[in-house]
Amino acid sequence: MISEAYSSQTRKTKTIPLEADLVVVGGGLSGVCAAITAARSNLKVVLIQDRPVLGGNASSEVRLWSLGATSHMGNNNRWSREGGLINEILLENLKRNKEGNPLIFDTVLLEKVYEEKNITLLLNTAVYEVEKGCDEKVKNVTAFCSQNSTTYIASSPLFCDASGDGIVAFMAGASFRMGAETKGEFDEGFAPNIKDYGNLLGHSLYFYTKDVGKPVSYTAPSFAIKNAENLPRIKNYQLGDHGCKLWWVEHGGRLDTVHQSEDIKFELWKVVYGIWDYVKNSGKYPEANNLTLEWVGTIPGKRESRRFEGDFMLTQKDIVEQRDYYDAISFGGWAMDLHPADGIYSEHNSCTQWHGKGVYSIPYRCYYSKNIDNLFLAGRIISASHVAFGSSRVMLTCAHGGQAVGKAAVLCKEEGLLPRDIASKDKIEKLQLALNRDGQSIPRLSLEDTADLTTNATIHASSTLEFNGFAAADDWQTLTFGLAQMLPLKANENITLEIEVEAVEDTVLELQLKSSSACTHFTPDIVIDKQEVELKKGKQTVTFSTTKTQSQDHYSFFCLMKNENIKVRLSDDRVTGLMTVENKINKAVSNYGRQDPPAEINVDSFEFWTPQRRPEGKNIALKLSKSLSVFQTDNLKNSEVRPTSNGNTNAWVANIEDKSPSLALHWNEKVDIKTIKLFFDCDYDHALETTLMGHPEEVIPFVVSDYRIKDASGSILKEVTGNYQAINTVELEESISTEKLLFEFIQNEEQIPVSVFKISVFA
Repeated sequence: MISEAYSSQTRKTKTIPLEADLVVVGGGLSGVCAAITAARSNLKVVLIQDRPVLGGNASSEVRLWSLGATSHMGNNNRWSREGGLINEILLENLKRNKEGNPLIFDTVLLEKVYEEKNITLLLNTAVYEVEKGCDEKVKNVTAFCSQNSTTYIASSPLFCDASGDGIVAFMAGASFRMGAETKGEFDEGFAPNIKDYGNLLGHSLYFYTKDVGKPVSYTAPSFAIKNAENLPRIKNYQLGDHGCKLWWVEHGGRLDTVHQSEDIKFELWKVVYGIWDYVKNSGKYPEANNLTLEWVGTIPGKRESRRFEGDFMLTQKDIVEQRDYYDAISFGGWAMDLHPADGIYSEHNSCTQWHGKGVYSIPYRCYYSKNIDNLFLAGRIISASHVAFGSSRVMLTCAHGGQAVGKAAVLCKEEGLLPRDIASKDKIEKLQLALNRDGQSIPRLSLEDTADLTTNATIHASSTLEFNGFAAADDWQTLTFGLAQMLPLKANENITLEIEVEAVEDTVLELQLKSSSACTHFTPDIVIDKQEVELKKGKQTVTFSTTKTQSQDHYSFFCLMKNENIKVRLSDDRVTGLMTVENKINKAVSNYGRQDPPAEINVDSFEFWTPQRRPEGKNIALKLSKSLSVFQTDNLKNSEVRPTSNGNTNAWVANIEDKSPSLALHWNEKVDIKTIKLFFDCDYDHALETTLMGHPEEVIPFVVSDYRIKDASGSILKEVTGNYQAINTVELEESISTEKLLFEFIQNEEQIPVSVFKISVFA
């Protein structure tokens, strides 16, 4: 029993001091990735989250799918899914949760953090005070846990604010912005008219419905709106829509999205329950008779509040022109996506999205405060204009940057640095190299890793694919949309292709060879060559011999233009670095086959050629006049772990007939080896939305699942079965000395040859 006498003095809550190498405030995807990355490099981390679960907007509390540069596979950003830690999390979620259950995703994130013994996790704990050691440094943060009535004081030489609203940066006095800049400040043509369109993006609140198999009545609460039928957005509602398909149920862009967040939430509750009242009781949705509300969000998904100023500010031109900077450490590729401030009450379209031609890099200088010397920024609060924020704010982009922050904190700890110090030329290359070793895939950045022993090895393969076409299957696709086979071609290289088509009547097939105007993207915005072929009704073979060539090494697009009277024969073969795309529509991301923005907003016009999700999206059955030598073992030595727009597949691929292929690494003399890393193809083109949308597989079929590693004597160093991750790191119990490593792989998919992007070996 506990008994305590009356005290005339106020009592203090239990207080626990915590010391760390890095304090991360905010447990969304960016904060989680920053914390795990730092902890895996032996930093002691305190992760403070004010909610009962991790994930922020991706959690079961909000239930928004996580997206980034792949943009629902609705843009021209090929092989652009974010790499490194967030990709590890996405692949783990796919394995356990291909149906997209947000509750399961909660557990995936919690497990990842729980397994890191260097992380002290504080859930339900809100930071409410910041103490500064001097004007430009944070000394500690004070937070209170409502569930155990405990106050925590977390001290550290380094802090990361990933809180969404920037609570630490704000209280520390860091400079920030809130709302839209004028067009003139950064020469941003897409900057909105504040009076008409609005200043801020609002919050959204979702609901789920359930069919209970019998009629269910519904009485709305008294606070529900009574005029849902007059909402401009009600036309967007379709029975069966639930979860984040209701993203347009948005409000708050005219309000203070920090301090009026609870008011915004209550207004959204009024709208949600009013919409459901309209659906159930208006008589216009009789098929809703057996439906009931299963879940309504209790906290809204917040899009925008404060953005803090770093030594660099990302702007529209960085995205549109794909500008690269010396300190690039992350990338984005979501459209510049702005919403009208009046949200669900607005007469404007629910959002206005304009895409860039490809992914853009994000400089390291966006990820720390220019005023507070020991404060990193992560998530949606990084240094960006309102327009650029419209793209950089999405969760996978935020998570990818969070990993970069975590690794930067490691470098700070190891060398006694502050965040700004790493922006120097010599330090930033150390950070970039460390990130690329972890699969970060910083665009258009090639760094030599002199510590990687593979670069000095001679590599022999049991077989190497010389690509000369795809075998024909009994599957034909109607050219409802233009269909293109992407092929990596060299500059000034002519090629002859042979395909099979079937015409339902006499017609003309238009063939085009397209390429891209720049090596920085995969947008097929240039027609290199074209030909029209007269077809007779029935099946026939068509040959396309190019007479003109592209001026640079690049992926080319062999295009069969739209003609619904023609079918083309497909193949069941799938090969790393080769794919088809269609000139089709994806309304979910404002893709209507092409975009033609107003000239004054300074955004490019171009066509969209985008992939279909498996099991669709097959390759075209074709024969080439000459083989393409694009899968050689030398690809294993470069720094890339995905295909790149300069026409490099960056992969070694075995012959499809080689069911047990092998790779042997030879050195002229014995080398000491402790760590081996393998980078497999996890299809970076496939969007892996974390919730709501299901996926056809629980494992990406290109990933090598079973393999063995042997030394020169034939001793097995490691045997792996059932792998589904892109990056495998093998840490040997003891360092070995050998002049050879042998990698033996098993082909687990009959019509997908074994492929490897990179093998790294370290002492």
